[in-house]
Amino acid sequence: MSGVVKIEITESAETLKQLLQNASTPQEKERIQTIYWLKTHTVETVKQISIMLGRNRVTVQKWLRKYREGGLNLLLEPKKNLGGRESLIPPDVVEKLQEELKNPEGFKSYGEIQVWLKTCFDIDVAYRTVHQLVRYKLKSKLKVPRPLHIKQNKESKETLKKNFHP
Repeated sequence: MSGVVKIEITESAETLKQLLQNASTPQEKERIQTIYWLKTHTVETVKQISIMLGRNRVTVQKWLRKYREGGLNLLLEPKKNLGGRESLIPPDVVEKLQEELKNPEGFKSYGEIQVWLKTCFDIDVAYRTVHQLVRYKLKSKLKVPRPLHIKQNKESKETLKKNFHP
């Protein structure tokens, strides 16, 4: 019969059921479920599995090839991160920026940080890149004091601070 899966599953149905209950991620669960269905003869073809899981037939075939090659360990092995694009700002410059952000004077704006990176390190980066680095990766905020009114009386402000007891 065309499409019938010919695979030797070494684990017992009870072991697979236990693994299925202890699966920590949806990916693990889908893959163990596939092997479990084949072991218990719930399904016969890759097409049936793909329909039941809502996955492409080729995806299920890749899982089964992994199982044939390396067993359950290879099948459940998480994907390796292949990296990504390198940061435009080197790690040593990020450390120096972090030190500068700790200064009480600090920077007044992200544009000022852009200029600092350009003049000191000859690194030309977009405003958005600087903002995301400082705000989300370094978890820092630019501390800008609220503007003071011209008519504000500094003496009454100090008196209030001394006499105010929450």
